[in-house]
Amino acid sequence: MNARELRATTGLAAIYGVRMAGLFLILPVFMLHADDIPGATPLLAGLALGIYGLTQAALQIPFGLLSDRLGRKPLIAAGLGLFVLGSLVAGFAEDIHGIILGRALQGAGAVAAVVLALTADLVTEERRTRALAVIGLTIGLTFTVSMALGPVLDRGIGLSGIFLVAAGLGVLALVILLVWVPSPGRLRQHPDMVPQWSALPRVLADPDLARMNAGIFILHLVLAANFLVLPTFLVDGAGLAPADHWAFYLPVLLTGFALMLPGVILGERRRRMHGVLLVAIGLLVVVQAALGLVFHLGGDVWVLALLMVGFFAAFNLLEAGLPAMVSRAAPLAHKGTAMGGFATAQFLGIFAGGALGGALLGLAGPVAVLLASVPALVTWLLLARGRTPEHLVTRTLAVPAVWEGYPVRLLDELRACPGVAEVVLSPDAGSVYLRLRPELQEEGALQACLERGPAR
Repeated sequence: MNARELRATTGLAAIYGVRMAGLFLILPVFMLHADDIPGATPLLAGLALGIYGLTQAALQIPFGLLSDRLGRKPLIAAGLGLFVLGSLVAGFAEDIHGIILGRALQGAGAVAAVVLALTADLVTEERRTRALAVIGLTIGLTFTVSMALGPVLDRGIGLSGIFLVAAGLGVLALVILLVWVPSPGRLRQHPDMVPQWSALPRVLADPDLARMNAGIFILHLVLAANFLVLPTFLVDGAGLAPADHWAFYLPVLLTGFALMLPGVILGERRRRMHGVLLVAIGLLVVVQAALGLVFHLGGDVWVLALLMVGFFAAFNLLEAGLPAMVSRAAPLAHKGTAMGGFATAQFLGIFAGGALGGALLGLAGPVAVLLASVPALVTWLLLARGRTPEHLVTRTLAVPAVWEGYPVRLLDELRACPGVAEVVLSPDAGSVYLRLRPELQEEGALQACLERGPAR
């Protein structure tokens, strides 16, 4: 990467990371305070935990589309402003309704799609995969750090203080945006990155994509529901003081991450990702049922830690593998729309897990919350047993100037290359999106085709 691309990548990854930290810092501690918040019930506490997913799901596609007209950085700044406002509202709230409003405003700053579009504006096609990998790694690290840091901050400054820290992180993200992230010379449409309204019905109707959307919805529903009951069980059932919860979460998350890596490597190198993900879903079914049993019968912290290592190993594997599967299954011309629908399902799962889990917690208790997730996971396992998607690799290449004015001939030439399954030209004809069968691909054939230009 050149210096400008490096600034763009590090700056946008930092913005993504600090915003997510502001959302996730309260996850391991919020339910420890629920009984002390005026007006709180299990249902309202669950809404407070998950409602940011509803507003984020509703607004992330409109934010991405508006950024094509109004500019990327102004939309990111507006979204971060909403996030800061929501954090302040929650931090100074006097009852549960104020916290719910604040969390809804936090989610309303739905800048994820805009950040990815700005990444595409600032980083060339050849280096974009690396930039997106940095952002993805930042997300994983942020979740781990937030889970460990939340209990530490809670001991020192309490729940209101954590919300104010989130506001400070939002301000920091604004400073990074304005001072560090370069401004794009011109805006380009990126159908591989940004959703398009017109393509949404077709993409949502695709059966393979629908199965994956259902899967990510259930995965995040289970995650949100589990954190309605896990923090209090660590105190009441496992005897772990709230100030020491970081010592539980950090090794559990790191071990789960380490155990996930062999699965990803096996799935990618041997082209068995579909089978690996089925095993991960099956592991979640077993772990979730075992958690319900432990919560019912009681168990020490080591048993709980072992089960949560299994949970996060499977969760991280699915969190990493499902987006790659969606990217491969989506139509090239509408990959951004497919990823937008996938992210919407993910955020709706967080909301559903908080709301439904909170309602069930009030009606039937924590064991019911855990066991109710088991049928949902079994349903996902049955849905996911559909046909194995063909292993295709997606590439984006810049179109040399020599092809200007010959779009049809360019596409015909590329389709004739061995191993090319699908090819689409970007709206501005500056890039070409390809889906390749790597076992049939000849090294350098595509680049040679692009460089020699059309026959005169």
